[in-house]
Amino acid sequence: MTRARLLIVSLLFAAGCGTGAAGCVVGCPGSPPQTENATPRKMRFAIIPKALDIPVFNYAKLGAERAAKEFGDVEVLWNAPASADQLKQKEILESYITQRVDGIAISALNGGFLTDTINRAIEAGIPVTTWDSDAPASKRIAFYGVDDLASGRIMGEQAIKMLNGKGKVALITSLGAANLQNRLNGVKEALAKAPGIQIVETYDIQEDMLRCAEIIATGSRRYPDLAAWISVGGWPVFTRNALAGVDSSKTKVISFDTISPALDLLREDKVQVLLGQKYFGWGSESVKLLRDIKQGRNPASPIIDSGVDIVTKDNVDAYEQQWKKMSGQ
Repeated sequence: MTRARLLIVSLLFAAGCGTGAAGCVVGCPGSPPQTENATPRKMRFAIIPKALDIPVFNYAKLGAERAAKEFGDVEVLWNAPASADQLKQKEILESYITQRVDGIAISALNGGFLTDTINRAIEAGIPVTTWDSDAPASKRIAFYGVDDLASGRIMGEQAIKMLNGKGKVALITSLGAANLQNRLNGVKEALAKAPGIQIVETYDIQEDMLRCAEIIATGSRRYPDLAAWISVGGWPVFTRNALAGVDSSKTKVISFDTISPALDLLREDKVQVLLGQKYFGWGSESVKLLRDIKQGRNPASPIIDSGVDIVTKDNVDAYEQQWKKMSGQ
């Protein structure tokens, strides 16, 4: 090749693979790989309620999604058994560990049953918090919810006041959940101070609100002189028919939870006292907690008391206005 031709080839190579305005075409030796601007990955937080068919948890989902939208760097993964099933809840928890999500917040159907699985998530580097129902023996980082023992005491004290310290009382719970057991313990502790009150029976509803009407009907027939029902969960007020057969002139009802139609039942005197929880906070505070933990800010205390609302006919209108504001109605 002549010197002139060699010079022309060199110039052509430089034009194709130079670093000038034209840049290097794809495939040129030594050219850097072309990449698009990457969008930062959102943190994936799994929020697991006890079951999908328990109405109160719909508000927790709303709270979690609002918080995720507000932060902008969080994606909420919401899943639970269709109905209360501790084995299926454990399987869902295990699946999120396998997926290596960035954080988990769970309302435990049975805290003892989930302890080892929660500990395995922590050991895998996935922060875990609990809400509504705790797993206190586990290595979970924090719990957000009401002081269940104190709330149970409030229910018992309300019953003593309403019944003037005497009468037969039946209790409704769901065995296995730590939060409900603590409430039940609080009720019994308070009622023990009134020797004129007799607990005739404690019914296990097994987290099945469809059984509530059957249980109340059975108990009312068995104890025709029953003075009060005390329910440590909201099953009697999740539907209108559960209390249809209760004669409020002789039998009073004290129940947890304030979601519809509970407030209407209170106005109709089917229920006399309701205890409300921070339903939206179950979701929003769980997202905030996990986000803080991921950013190196652990909570000052492992127990975060959300507080409880006592709702009666005297304050039901004000409570409902506050509820509508929070739910965006």
